Amino acid sequence: MPAPDPLHDLGVRAGAEGGRIRVWSEHATSIDLEVFADGDLSWAVERMPLVRDEHGVWEAVSSSLVPGARYGLRVDGPAGSDHAFNPAHTLLDPYARGLSPAPDGSWRGVALDDLTASGFDWGGVAKPRIPLDRTVVYEAHVRGFSKLNPAIPERLRGTYAGLAHDASLDYLTSLGVTTVELLPVHAFVSEQRLVRQGRLNYWGYNTLAFFATHAPYASPAAQAEGPHAVRREFAGMVRRLHEAGLEVVLDVVYNHTAEEGREGPTYSFRGIDNAVYYRHDAHGRYVDTTGCGNTLDFGHETPRRLVLDSMRYFAEELQVDGFRLDLAATLGRDDHGRYTREHPLLQAMREDPVIGGTKLIAEPWDVGPDGWQTGNFPAGFSEWNDRYRDRVRDFWLDDLRRERETGRAGTGIGRFAGRLAGSANTFAIERGPLASLNFVTAHDGFTLADLTAYDRKHNLGNGEQNRDGTDHNHSYNHGTEGETDDAGTRAARRRSIRNLLGTLLLSAGVPMLTAGDEYGRSQRGNNNAYCHDSELTWLSWAHGERDANLLATTRRLLELRRDNPAIRPTRFGVFGETTPGASRMDWFSADGTTMTADGWHSPERRTLQYLAASTPEFEAANRILLVVHAHEDAAEVVLPSPDGVTGYTRLWDSAGDEPVEVGAVHAPGTRVVVPAQSMVLYRAHGDR
Repeated sequence: MPAPDPLHDLGVRAGAEGGRIRVWSEHATSIDLEVFADGDLSWAVERMPLVRDEHGVWEAVSSSLVPGARYGLRVDGPAGSDHAFNPAHTLLDPYARGLSPAPDGSWRGVALDDLTASGFDWGGVAKPRIPLDRTVVYEAHVRGFSKLNPAIPERLRGTYAGLAHDASLDYLTSLGVTTVELLPVHAFVSEQRLVRQGRLNYWGYNTLAFFATHAPYASPAAQAEGPHAVRREFAGMVRRLHEAGLEVVLDVVYNHTAEEGREGPTYSFRGIDNAVYYRHDAHGRYVDTTGCGNTLDFGHETPRRLVLDSMRYFAEELQVDGFRLDLAATLGRDDHGRYTREHPLLQAMREDPVIGGTKLIAEPWDVGPDGWQTGNFPAGFSEWNDRYRDRVRDFWLDDLRRERETGRAGTGIGRFAGRLAGSANTFAIERGPLASLNFVTAHDGFTLADLTAYDRKHNLGNGEQNRDGTDHNHSYNHGTEGETDDAGTRAARRRSIRNLLGTLLLSAGVPMLTAGDEYGRSQRGNNNAYCHDSELTWLSWAHGERDANLLATTRRLLELRRDNPAIRPTRFGVFGETTPGASRMDWFSADGTTMTADGWHSPERRTLQYLAASTPEFEAANRILLVVHAHEDAAEVVLPSPDGVTGYTRLWDSAGDEPVEVGAVHAPGTRVVVPAQSMVLYRAHGDR
């Protein structure tokens, strides 16, 4: 028989007759449970000691730990540079599933029973389990997505229920995305610096509790009813999205907590066992690889277990479909602080039967030593591909600026083509193109529209004298900073947006679209709007503030991606071999001949024809031709004449504001004119 698990069932297991609490601390000398009056979270109506076992788990059983009970912990222990014990503080259980704020700024856990035991019914709705090659991620903020939508009742706007409303579901399904990735929904608080400035943390990357859903995102009625209703509304949102065929991925922040640096607030971990939960140097100072004041120490088993238990809870009990792991390089740092892809936490995620069955997406960097690890996560993870982001922006924006200013674009088309084809130079062949989570924009940084309208960040509204946010945006304002009435500039910007969007949605890999980019949302040049809970960051639903043609273009591109498996291979091909799931890729120059070495690297030759033919595994054979032309002048292109191709039908091009109608069939060898700075997609017909 396997050895008993010493860390089983941490937190509270509550029932109608009371419950059991289990808390881990290696260095504590005593832990007391406090249960508080429902109407006064300053008044403890019960206090009892927990008993320690040989594994550092402290335990007690109390008839007061019924669902809805408010509770906290008093923890004492030794002094020393690594420790921060103070029995005067009431601390939050790290495994608390519900929260209530106390008048003094501390927090109480709220005991909750299992979701289904509390009466929630999943109604037989199963997870969609969308294959990774068919996945299109839509990164959204729970509050910002529906806050302004007049089709949703006002009381539900900006809530979990608002995201689950028919108007939201109809929009998402008609757009064509498959997977909604939500910015953090673990309970969080604003940093002390922001509180002093009268600002707040809108994005949510400052986690207070890893098992509780963020209460302010629930409807007012659910908030008034209490934490059990907040959790029920969250689960109802997941169920409704699943009914619509949409997956739910959570952006999770396990790398640090809201306790900030050593002078920050003590909510939970610091007072329970600071020496183990956080990483320290030899002098007891925090080692900060996150830039947020503290770093959880994943060289130790207990913080690792905390992460796995949290992920399992959300994936199993609350039925979410995956996780985007913020600053995931921190999660792979060993007991010496070095990143390793063999780290036991990363391996355990893959091997866990629940977590390993979800989508795992790593942000593959942090701010510590050797913190940039793109391409170096284990199989089973997709990674945010910052190399893709920067190359695509450079190709369509920086190079355009350079050509206008100097007459030479500066780089050839080869590096761009590598990203288009799945970034094989970044991800190992056994991982394949689906290891690349492709993105051009994300919540942090310029929106897609702002990439084409601003050369510089405009973050004065953040209160940091424009010091925050990156200065390396790879953007191009097309000659005028910010808004303009010049028709030529506006048209050029729209064309660049279509090129960026077309590249993203026609590339091999898993695309991520940032909410609002599909219709041209702007943040007026703010590239770090983390502290703005306002119309600056909320999605607009007013027709006059949405580019209807761009929205139609996005829908058309998503439809084409879905219908053409050649665009979304599951594996890299191997020269001379037939690989099921891979796409055979042939590359041609503007004159229809096979691309030469000089053609790949010459900055003067920035016209490429990319012929991709799928190798059938689960879908019918398919072949597409993508023509990329990145010069300021139009070009004549000879459509290639490879074996088996008898004709080409135009499906989409980026030259015009409106999506094109399906055109006539062109024979191989036909000369066609490709407009300046544009892309054209054809379906190739013929025999295999």
